[in-house]
Amino acid sequence: MSHIFNSNINIPIVEIPLQKKVKLFIKREDLIHTEISGNKYWKLFYNVKNYLDSKPKNSLFITFGGAFSNHISAVSFLGKILNIKTIGIIRGEELKDLFSENPTLSFARNNGMELHFVSREEYRNKDFIKNKFQKEFPDSLIIEEGGTNDLAVEGIKFMLGNRTMDFDYLCATVGTGGTLAGISKFCEATQKIVGFKTVKDNTLENRIFKLSGKQNFELVEPTERYGKIADENIRFINWFYDEYKIPLDPIYTGKMMQKIFKLIHENYFPENSKILAFHTGGLQGIAGANQLLKKQNRILINFET
Repeated sequence: MSHIFNSNINIPIVEIPLQKKVKLFIKREDLIHTEISGNKYWKLFYNVKNYLDSKPKNSLFITFGGAFSNHISAVSFLGKILNIKTIGIIRGEELKDLFSENPTLSFARNNGMELHFVSREEYRNKDFIKNKFQKEFPDSLIIEEGGTNDLAVEGIKFMLGNRTMDFDYLCATVGTGGTLAGISKFCEATQKIVGFKTVKDNTLENRIFKLSGKQNFELVEPTERYGKIADENIRFINWFYDEYKIPLDPIYTGKMMQKIFKLIHENYFPENSKILAFHTGGLQGIAGANQLLKKQNRILINFET
């Protein structure tokens, strides 16, 4: 596994020049691996290491995700390069006959992942699904949606280190909460953590606290509706790439960076603050986003990843 996971990778930290009285930087976790990108790399780090160290007789990864899940994409590729079978439980049974048209799901299938499509109602009862598959495949590693669990939180510590210690604010997007929990748990005592919500979930704050054991974070609501891709955000992503040559996705980091710029304009961050935003990957979802935008005759994300 050493050729896949490495905890000593030097990830670039890039300054975003601003004509403001604060300094903004972005840590390019998206560059860590071409297919197992950003926070997914670190969330899988200990989960997979501990599983393989246990030397299972019949290795198998089972996990959950939606139509454009970065996690499904990453796990499918990991299974391919490790020569381990993978099963993806996909939210939305209507996708069963359409998955070949979906860039994420077709990528996963081409990597050898077996796709099981379930209704949204069934998907909510993940414990039932997990128990069913655990009984059928007792040697399998069942990974939570988004990869979030205690081991994932431990892996996130590698996103921090000597080079992140002198920042006043650490910013990351929040889906299932694992990444922000890890940052919250392993950051310096003086640092403030800001999480940018991407899903409407009133349990997130409590979940993050349980995973991190700290209450040193604040959650920020998105600029636009949850789960929606606004034209304003696409224009921001395109402008950001033209200006800084850094690609952003429209679900996670793109929305976060747009909101950070807005908060800076509103003087949310005190004068002379040093702000570090984590680019957590997710760029594989751009193809699917553009596919939907094109069908709606809307503006597209105008760069290739």
